[in-house]
Amino acid sequence: MATISSQPIVIDGKGHLMGRLASIVAKQALNGQKVVVVRCEDINVSGEWFRLKLRYQNFLHKRHLVNPKKLGPFHERAPSRIFFRAIRGMLPHKLPRGKAAIQRIKLFEGVPPPYDKKKKMVVPQALRVLRLKPGRKYCSIKRLSHENGWGYKDVVERLEEKRKTKAQAFHERKVAQAKVRASAVASATSINEQLATLGH
Repeated sequence: MATISSQPIVIDGKGHLMGRLASIVAKQALNGQKVVVVRCEDINVSGEWFRLKLRYQNFLHKRHLVNPKKLGPFHERAPSRIFFRAIRGMLPHKLPRGKAAIQRIKLFEGVPPPYDKKKKMVVPQALRVLRLKPGRKYCSIKRLSHENGWGYKDVVERLEEKRKTKAQAFHERKVAQAKVRASAVASATSINEQLATLGH
């Protein structure tokens, strides 16, 4: 992702570590690249589940003395918003360049329609299987969100199952068409070779 493209980069969040992915997304956005992250609920957080839950519940107790509803801190429950907060902490979000960088970032649970037919990337520097030592504990943001009040876990899972079924059917159709095309090309070339030998 060294060069800046006019089209947004679509990153599949599944299997990535939150902090590492957030730092890379923040840097790309500051450099002027539009970034879309899908399947935010499947992003992983390193550390034992019980300690992560205690840490998040400790965060939920932090409130503004005068008017928490108006002034914050706002305790987001959705996975995309938890991930957004991690990215925002790595940006100068009160300065114009930081505000502009935030405008270039889009985060989603699941894979919504415009992006389900686009090519998705992974970030090797942030993949859990490459960056986390084998045997280390981790958990997904989905579990953390669900157990702290996010109510759309089942809805997102159902929509994802439907999308995966459609994608599988599309892939099988495409493979079948490619086979038919390859056989047609092979038969055409063999016929051309036969005609060429007859002509000689």
